Amino acid sequence: MKVEEIIKTRDLTTSFGSFKAVDGVSLSVEKGTVTGLIGPNGAGKSTLFNTLTGIYRPTGGDVYFNGKRTTNLSPDKLFHKGMAHTFQIPKPFPKMTVMENLMLVPTGQVGEFLFAPILMAGKVRRQEQVIQEKALEILRFMTLAQLADHPAGELSGGQMKLLELARVLMGNPNVILLDEPAAGVNLALTEVLVEKIQELNSRGHTFFIIEHNMDFIMSYCDPIIAMVSGRVIFEGNEADARSDPRLVDAYLGDLAHE
Repeated sequence: MKVEEIIKTRDLTTSFGSFKAVDGVSLSVEKGTVTGLIGPNGAGKSTLFNTLTGIYRPTGGDVYFNGKRTTNLSPDKLFHKGMAHTFQIPKPFPKMTVMENLMLVPTGQVGEFLFAPILMAGKVRRQEQVIQEKALEILRFMTLAQLADHPAGELSGGQMKLLELARVLMGNPNVILLDEPAAGVNLALTEVLVEKIQELNSRGHTFFIIEHNMDFIMSYCDPIIAMVSGRVIFEGNEADARSDPRLVDAYLGDLAHE
């Protein structure tokens, strides 16, 4: 069976001065997978994500998305192409409601143009209704509908992680990069988050996930990629990860023997 790569890098390097945070990384993420990315703090994982999504420009190598070179594209252009990214620390607009945070996502809304609310009031209302209905559908899916009218800044840490995922879903992404989705989230909301990731994956969304929670990685990610000092040192499945001496010594410990 032919492997379909949705993300691919070739000798990707991102440097800050003389420091190579990402050092000649060549990897691929297959379409339809939930791929995990592990490694110690400072391994270059978040820098890799920020380079893939256009936040940082690489100093060498290339990025390909859906078979096309996207090395120097901006984050907004990549988002329009179907690549979404959530962050370790969610940053919603805190004084706006949960619903408003979602309704801001679609770009090119008619109401954004200077005289549109006056000259095209009916078209503005119709478009806003469509966007609101979509946002409500996503909030229901993410178990946040009851909080639609609450200020986003009043949500718990776990609810903000769910809101981050809800916001990117407004853009109909093909692939979603999640940076430590389980960090700071209680067990109950982590289970909700996992359930939603699995359901979205079954609908065709690909996930690339940074996570320090090894139970999360071992239980829900396949394949697994490991980075150390800006370089990829391992790519394989959960069983291979448990038996790889470099990973056992560095991060897995007792998990390798479960």
